[in-house]
Amino acid sequence: MNSSPPPSGPPACPVPSPARAPRPARRRRSLPVLAAALLALIAACAQAPSEAAPKPKPDPRPATGASAGMWRPKPGVAWQWQLTGQLDFSVKAPVYDIDGFNRKASTVADLHRRGRKVICYISVGAWEDFRPDARRFPKSVIGRDNGWEGERWLDIRRLDVLRPLIAKRFDMCRAKGFDAVEPDNVDGYLNKTGFKLTAAHQLAFNRMVAKLAHERGMSVGLKNDMDQIPQLLKDFDFAVNEQCAQYEECETLKPFIKAGKPVFHVEYELPAARFCAQTRKLGFSSMQKRLHLDAWRRAC
Repeated sequence: MNSSPPPSGPPACPVPSPARAPRPARRRRSLPVLAAALLALIAACAQAPSEAAPKPKPDPRPATGASAGMWRPKPGVAWQWQLTGQLDFSVKAPVYDIDGFNRKASTVADLHRRGRKVICYISVGAWEDFRPDARRFPKSVIGRDNGWEGERWLDIRRLDVLRPLIAKRFDMCRAKGFDAVEPDNVDGYLNKTGFKLTAAHQLAFNRMVAKLAHERGMSVGLKNDMDQIPQLLKDFDFAVNEQCAQYEECETLKPFIKAGKPVFHVEYELPAARFCAQTRKLGFSSMQKRLHLDAWRRAC
């Protein structure tokens, strides 16, 4: 899908992105639905005044084993999401979400010295031909193109095949010192993957992913799989969402805030002025970003 025009104003770090940058933003709607949603939003009334976010309830789960000392982010914490370009260390956000493959352990350590917590972006539900471990994925689990160059959906029914491959990627995140994992492409059952995936297959896969992260002492975020939030809330420590304001879905993410877990949220096509009042009221950690996720951001 084509990206929207970049917002006005200079980027925080005007460095060209790598030629084969990962593309994390996912869509599960067809173009006609996208157009209808955008037109409806343009015609919508102004946002309601900002109010105090609801007080979160404590997470009732006891911390055991590797998860006992795990970082558990709180609602409202500011974040930076940068997957392309030279990393900008100057952003005043206590949480950074960066690419797990492309960033070195020294970069994670540098962010830690600056008082930041660091999230490891890793695709788990799609095969990427530009990753160093691409040849380890058998052709039998590689499905249809998912809309981004060099990427194809994976057959998430094959837990026996994918578990060790994902575990190895998470081992890399842990070895580099990351505090958490952002697993991408965890809603394949809603897309045309080339496989007969069901909601039950997705739940089993997503829970496996969460368990693998927790076993390594890292917290884990649920990316965009909004329909399964009720079933997966207890398994994930935060949410990562793209464009819930544009599609009028932000209310669906409220269970995370009520459980004392943050919602890390971005919009690409809406200016910050169009959604910040709403998401501040909900208690989200929101910002406007460019689709290719370079250093530029406009936080709420």
